[in-house]
Amino acid sequence: SRPVHVVGFLSDKYRIFSGSDDYSSNLWDIPRATKIISYSEHTDYVRCGCASKVNADVFITGSYDHTVKLFDARTKSSVMTIEHGHPVESVLLFPSGGLLVSAGGRYVKVWDVLKGGQLLVSLKNHHKTVTCLCLNSSGQRLLSGSLDRHVKIYSTTSYKVVHSFNYATSILSLALSPEDETIVVGMTNGVLNVKHRKPEEKNENSQKKRQPAYRTYVKGRTFMPKQEDFCVSKPVKRVLRKYDKLLRSFESSKALDAVLEPPIMLHTPEVTVAVMQELHRRGTLRSALAGRDEKQVNLLLTFVARRVIEPRFTPVLVIVADMITDIYHPVVGQSAVVDKQFLKLKEAIGKEIDYQEELLEVLGMMDTLFATFTKKKDTCSEENKSNGVTEIIETNRNY
Repeated sequence: SRPVHVVGFLSDKYRIFSGSDDYSSNLWDIPRATKIISYSEHTDYVRCGCASKVNADVFITGSYDHTVKLFDARTKSSVMTIEHGHPVESVLLFPSGGLLVSAGGRYVKVWDVLKGGQLLVSLKNHHKTVTCLCLNSSGQRLLSGSLDRHVKIYSTTSYKVVHSFNYATSILSLALSPEDETIVVGMTNGVLNVKHRKPEEKNENSQKKRQPAYRTYVKGRTFMPKQEDFCVSKPVKRVLRKYDKLLRSFESSKALDAVLEPPIMLHTPEVTVAVMQELHRRGTLRSALAGRDEKQVNLLLTFVARRVIEPRFTPVLVIVADMITDIYHPVVGQSAVVDKQFLKLKEAIGKEIDYQEELLEVLGMMDTLFATFTKKKDTCSEENKSNGVTEIIETNRNY
């Protein structure tokens, strides 16, 4: 009864499924031109879907109600519901049918269908909404397009970004040719961009370039300029640290990860705190702290509990501790390791508060002592002045 945004063939080629803005997902029989079954389980627009290549009765739909549902044509209701957490823009099944990929918001999530929809990995490499997904012919590369004008290419073994393409405007659709030689992207400005892979040129007659002799490298090492020579110094190329490069590219989470490595945290904690302060200044500290697993939260809390009592770090780490507590308060009690670190942080702050109270008491005592010393000194100086005047008068009289 409303616009249809997604259709697809089941693997038997005789049935098709459709998803509409009327919240329904329908299954149709092509030879008889009739509706087989209608599912009305979504509570918002159905905007994406795909069919299994292994099972001819299974298809999947994604909706703006933040859910992905798996349907079996032999049943009258969905057999699995996955909560993505954001309006779902695209879904994708691996050729084996065991893994499902969903895209919505800034996240690309991979689910294990065989384990009842267990989340395997959540990828957050885009800065805006992810609109489309694509797999290469071998299934070893996963591509995602986003409104941030980037196409990210992930390795399906490690789920790390191995390549990225930058385009002029936001990306709405994406496709790969069967031979993986051409990538096609549709953008919001009405342009269809087509990129071809350059063929590899193999020159059998090319010989290995001869390397310079050792004397070439050491030549001039012992040369001393004369007095009349004019020396021109070579400009030194400035090499940025890893976290500086990530900050320049506005990758907040990765920049924080870079300074949480043990060598930096142990030997140069001021660098870690400086990056946290810069992220707070930019307003991205909360997003960089959020979305971390048990190991990363444990590492963060260990650093904060150890360094928050140092006066030079206290102003920044108090803000960090407050944000961590605010973000991960709902999961307290689910991990013994994280709970232990929260207790250590509480204990460290409690000891510091007690120490500060003792210092204030000592300062009060010292202020009292200093005030007493000042009064005694003023009294002694007045007595000395009065004695001096009397002696001078008596000396003058004797004279």
